[in-house]
Amino acid sequence: MKSKIILTALLSVSLFACAQETPKVKHKKSTSSSKSNVAKVKFANAEDPICHMKTEDDMKDTVVYKNKTYGFCSTYCKDEFKKNPEKYVQK
Repeated sequence: MKSKIILTALLSVSLFACAQETPKVKHKKSTSSSKSNVAKVKFANAEDPICHMKTEDDMKDTVVYKNKTYGFCSTYCKDEFKKNPEKYVQK
């Protein structure tokens, strides 16, 4: 009886862990007063390959992969791309 309870608890925890979604990224709206002196760059991607947010010329989270610069809306998206860039690079 005790082993059934423990087994049920373990299964419930594992199912709950598998059912969780990828964490949502909170995007900041940029305003003209909050823009820094970041150089405008033409990115190889028109949208963030992780969350599909449109790239902007002044994004500070960037990665150079195969001599192309990719822009990201957040550090989280940049780090996800760096784990497996081939998965996200358009051929």
